[in-house]
Amino acid sequence: RSEALGVSDKVFRPNGGDLSFAWTNAMLSWQRTGYHFQPVKNWMNDPNGPLYHKGWYHLFYQHNPDAAVWGVISWGHAVSRDLIHWLYLPYAMVPDQWYDINGVWTGSATILPDGAIVILYTGDTTDAVQVQCLAVPANLSDPLLLDWVKHPSNPILTPPHGILPKDFRDPTTAWLAPAGDKWRITIGSKVNKTGISLVYETSDFVKYDLLDGYLHAVQGTGMWECIDFYPISTTGKNGLDTSANGPGVKHVLKASLDDDKNDYYALGSYDPLENRWRPDDPVLDVGIGLRYDYGEYYASKTFYDQETKRRILWGWIRETDAEQVDILKGWASVQCIPRTVVYDVKTGSNILQWPVEEVESLRRESFEFNGVKLEPGSVVPVEIDSTSQLDIEAWFEVDNSTGDVGGSDGYNCSTSGGAAGRGILGPFGIVLLADEKLTELTPIYFYIAGKPGGVLDYHFCTDVLRSSTASDVHKLVYGSSVPVLDGEKLTLRLLVDHSIVESFAQGGRRVITSRVYPTKSTRGAESRVLLFNNATAAGVTASIKVWKMDSAHIRPFTSDQ
Repeated sequence: RSEALGVSDKVFRPNGGDLSFAWTNAMLSWQRTGYHFQPVKNWMNDPNGPLYHKGWYHLFYQHNPDAAVWGVISWGHAVSRDLIHWLYLPYAMVPDQWYDINGVWTGSATILPDGAIVILYTGDTTDAVQVQCLAVPANLSDPLLLDWVKHPSNPILTPPHGILPKDFRDPTTAWLAPAGDKWRITIGSKVNKTGISLVYETSDFVKYDLLDGYLHAVQGTGMWECIDFYPISTTGKNGLDTSANGPGVKHVLKASLDDDKNDYYALGSYDPLENRWRPDDPVLDVGIGLRYDYGEYYASKTFYDQETKRRILWGWIRETDAEQVDILKGWASVQCIPRTVVYDVKTGSNILQWPVEEVESLRRESFEFNGVKLEPGSVVPVEIDSTSQLDIEAWFEVDNSTGDVGGSDGYNCSTSGGAAGRGILGPFGIVLLADEKLTELTPIYFYIAGKPGGVLDYHFCTDVLRSSTASDVHKLVYGSSVPVLDGEKLTLRLLVDHSIVESFAQGGRRVITSRVYPTKSTRGAESRVLLFNNATAAGVTASIKVWKMDSAHIRPFTSDQ
């Protein structure tokens, strides 16, 4: 198991691991996605080393060749022309050396100015020590980068003094040091319960110097893994090369916290001469402030797409059904639809995440409903005949003619009891994957809470408490507060793809990814989409546009192609 190798557990095991629900093949088959990336079978976790090379997007990913549980971690490999339709390639790397025999773990790619590509990854040794390793393409002229060579000097880095052997992993993409003749990387670790980011400098990616101090550290956040560190423009919408710095640039520092399995980020300033990153707002520091995603989302990784000048984000979407169910269906986990990342110039305090525009090529028949009046306590069906693969955009305006905002200061999605809990100004939103009798349903909604002085506090939530009648499923309410500026409508974008729903509020200021495992609508009766307003006083006017989505072409690549 993963715990023995220094990585916390990655699955849900209710009832001691025993199943209590009679899952059918139809239910399990329905769960497989139509347009999200996932392997043909078996376990998948972290996205690794994404890059663009000679007309192809490359995605590497943690994969178990043998089973639908974590283990024998190898680097799966797939390529795409458009980030949506994918071809499976042979494994890029497998655990076959003493320094990575317990797993070819997470790593990153760096494209050098001359076009050369280096990959740094964490290997787990025969003695369960986490070390860093180097690999390069065997043939850089090959657009598919089919063959990779592990460097003879591996491992190139071992845990430094004071760092435990199981607390040293996941090297980042490299960026240029100030003089321009050396490269820097950062690696996650911890000292006691303080999460830290170690920085190394190199001129050849084989020999390294550990720089003094840390790039950053935050007490009480535990082990930092899958660190990501990249610049973001405050003046334009284009992404930036990882080495960019200077006026009009902030730096995003992201850490995946091993203790709670969430991805936290913060905006800040990077001083390369001091080798220090400082958060803009210490209250929103890494691990205690903002998250990329307030749902089931982890081990994310960005890359700079030099072809389209975008910063693109990948993330691992884990399962929330029982491990034994994954074994029954023969696979576990999917990757998110890639997202662009830009700075939110309106708030100045967060990033915006949005699905890459290429996913819109899957849109087909559309349905539009404008000015739908939702009285307090009402539910209105959205008449569409296929609901398993959708792209939905919705807008909401609240009419609070009474002027009463209530006294619900301190509202929290996770402890609220879900969409059934009523207030003066919410909840209201969209119900997905509901059966005819509403015994199963997944509401995604806004809740407006009143704060002292009549100030409104907006919340964005996803409620999976009643998403499935099966007990072998982790059920909770996800969510966060969300900034809403004066004059803005409340907006949602939902990507529905069988057992995964990616939800974006206010143009991507907040995101929630959830897994849903209904048992009713998989039996031949199609599920329903509903608009609802469960507020006690406020009326809501909603407009919604829904597209049916085609499936992506995701298939093996053969040499005769």
